Amino acid sequence: MKHDTLEKNAGLLGVLIVIAVSLGGLAEIVPLMFDSDVVEPAEGVKPYTALQLEGRDIFIREGCYNCHSQMIRPFRDETERYGPYSLAGESVYDHPFQFGSKRTGPDLARVGERYSDEWHRLHLMNPRDLVPESNMPGYPWLAENTLDSDLTPVKMERLRMVGVPYTDMQIAGASAATENKTEMDALIAYLQGLGISSKGRR
Repeated sequence: MKHDTLEKNAGLLGVLIVIAVSLGGLAEIVPLMFDSDVVEPAEGVKPYTALQLEGRDIFIREGCYNCHSQMIRPFRDETERYGPYSLAGESVYDHPFQFGSKRTGPDLARVGERYSDEWHRLHLMNPRDLVPESNMPGYPWLAENTLDSDLTPVKMERLRMVGVPYTDMQIAGASAATENKTEMDALIAYLQGLGISSKGRR
């Protein structure tokens, strides 16, 4: 009888579902908030430089995460292709993180320093010049657009508010570090920094 009452009362059923999901979520999330492997940076992980931070924002703006994940799962086929599996501590300074789930293109978690800056530049201009079978679009406008260097220190200040340990000196020098740089320069700097901290695990 009680079960019938619950099924016939949509409002009550909805409230109980919300309570159940909330309790389950708390049971999964709260312990992670106190796990040092999750909330503390992995060895060698540093906040993005000013130029890398701008590149990360361009990566997000252009939707690169729709085709490229940045999370290597702990399976043999993934670690043999991409390198060591990803650790939570590698993403503590990512707001938002770029784990992704779809791989139209390769995972980029360990792409840093795998190719030269010029390779990335040519690939971003027209991917098929280097990878004939690629279906990735080109991004030639990135080489023409310059960064708004006045915004970079503001971004860094906001990130410091959520725990990224930028110093006053880093914030003060952010505009100079991004002045007269193109969006292409920034995106390449971001890509070249991905996975560098994991080199000791290879």
